[in-house]
Amino acid sequence: MSGNVELLSASLAQAKAEDRAALIAYLPAGFPTVDGGIEAVKAVVAGGADIVEVGLPHSDPVLDGPVIQTADDIALRGGVRIADVMRTVREAYAATGVPILVMTYWNPIDRYGVERFTAELAEAGGAGCILPDLPVQESALWREHADKHGLATVFVVAPSSKDERLATITAAGSGFVYAASLMGVTGTRESVGDQAQDLVRRTRATTALPVCVGLGVSNARQAAEVAGFADGVIVGSAFVKAMLDAPDEAAGLAAVRSLAGQLAEGVRKR
Repeated sequence: MSGNVELLSASLAQAKAEDRAALIAYLPAGFPTVDGGIEAVKAVVAGGADIVEVGLPHSDPVLDGPVIQTADDIALRGGVRIADVMRTVREAYAATGVPILVMTYWNPIDRYGVERFTAELAEAGGAGCILPDLPVQESALWREHADKHGLATVFVVAPSSKDERLATITAAGSGFVYAASLMGVTGTRESVGDQAQDLVRRTRATTALPVCVGLGVSNARQAAEVAGFADGVIVGSAFVKAMLDAPDEAAGLAAVRSLAGQLAEGVRKR
């Protein structure tokens, strides 16, 4: 079975045709439970998310700030496994029909087996992977199997990336480019900053792929600001915090659906 890279491209193209940015939501698998995580994906899509990133919880994150680390710890203590991540993708895609990507560090894939991981992700209906710590020059094996199974390979670029490096990264990637708005870890910020706009401009000069911005967006005002210059707005910590702060799972699901609605309105205001 082939993965859903074409659905991902079509979703981003549809948002562009509507003269807006796509809203991309991030939620960790297994948080607060595996079933609860699947319901959370359904809730953000019901609220207006166009695309969802499902996080594969990791004990030693590089990019994730304290909010997502807390959720990952809950998921790991709950016994979440890669099979649960695949189940989350499968059931979330079946229920929503939107592109579902997995965001993961390289070590779990390397240990699980690249061919096994890509085949199972494609079979589950996944659209691809975001791989924040996989160096492009070491990515040939992954890309070979991802291409074979119809999966996007989304690389992360940062404000520190030189133009030559950006060209190397974007030439190897597919689906879209994940532009980290600032140097640092995930988390909500008071402002997203000018660095993001400059990074999007420089990245676009190297590729026709959509450029989506993450790290720091937490409200409709910031979503509208980023939507003014990016093809997609990625929100993670704000959704996770809404779940963490809720008194129970039902309240958490209502909170993330409401937040997705506000952000979806924001990306349409630009």
